[in-house]
Amino acid sequence: MNENCAIDFATAVSLLKQGDLLEIGQMADAVRRKKHPDNRVSFVVDRNVNYTNVCESKCRFCAFYRDIDADDAYVLDEETIYDKIEELVAHDGTQLLMQGGLHPGLKIDWFENLFRQIRSRFPTVQIHSLSPAEIIQIAGVSGMEMEECLARLHAAGLASLPGGGAEILVDDVRQEVSPNKIGWEQWAAVMEAAHRLGMPTTATMMFGSRERPEDIIEHLFRVRAIQEKSGGFTAFIPWTFQPENTELGGETASGVEYLKVLALSRIILDNVDNIQASWVTQGDKIAQIALFFGANDMGGTMLEENVVAAAGVSFRLSRQQIIDLVRSAGFIPVRRTTTYETLEVYENQE
Repeated sequence: MNENCAIDFATAVSLLKQGDLLEIGQMADAVRRKKHPDNRVSFVVDRNVNYTNVCESKCRFCAFYRDIDADDAYVLDEETIYDKIEELVAHDGTQLLMQGGLHPGLKIDWFENLFRQIRSRFPTVQIHSLSPAEIIQIAGVSGMEMEECLARLHAAGLASLPGGGAEILVDDVRQEVSPNKIGWEQWAAVMEAAHRLGMPTTATMMFGSRERPEDIIEHLFRVRAIQEKSGGFTAFIPWTFQPENTELGGETASGVEYLKVLALSRIILDNVDNIQASWVTQGDKIAQIALFFGANDMGGTMLEENVVAAAGVSFRLSRQQIIDLVRSAGFIPVRRTTTYETLEVYENQE
């Protein structure tokens, strides 16, 4: 833990367990105002293309994965993927989020060819794809080291990594919810390797399953430490476990718990510029409230999303709905790139 952090570990745990929601929200809002004094809230026009649902990891919290011999298992063909990206470009989309499962048969050549074709055909789209677990999987089935795999994918067109697969960066929790997935140190190693290559990444946290408050805070301090070391996280996105149709089952975190964790994320991660509200799991109203609890970004429009939807959650927001939501909260909506460059400012109408 770095002594420059606004609060220490014990204080953060105490706030999460017993702190007043509105007081924590005010602290987080103060951090947001200091980092983003222009009163702007950003979003990106993107699409999540799940190229396969075959996954060896079989995470207990996931309702999306299938065994390779399942009747509804699939790997998308290239033309289907291109058609989906064509539609994204037609909607002024600039970010392609490609994530799938840990497929035992997809080696690096498949991804290199695909990324080269996408980069050639759709030069305005940033390939923001593959989680650290997928990088490790591709390297393993291709018989190479993770660093070489990542460098080759980057050369082929992979521009940035999403922070998926982080869940909780505490191995005791990971063993319970996703026992076949990489440990937290491997997740961190992929992120640090990406940062060394000049690839920006995001970081995420899925909470509300089996973790303790101390584990949530440990996760946040570990993300903070990685950022201090390699500096490549552009944003942090906390979201809540969705139990429906999953092996893990149980209940998810409440809206109040979500806002408290989001606010603490903004306070602890004062070295990460952007905090995203998760309307995909929370819906539009809680996401709007999140803008007063530390969030300054609404994430992506997500023309397509299948993983969370498989767990029975299907909130949808169009670009105009996001703009209206931000405006009605008193902020100025801004369309951005993956790396937070401004593309369009939607000045508030009188």
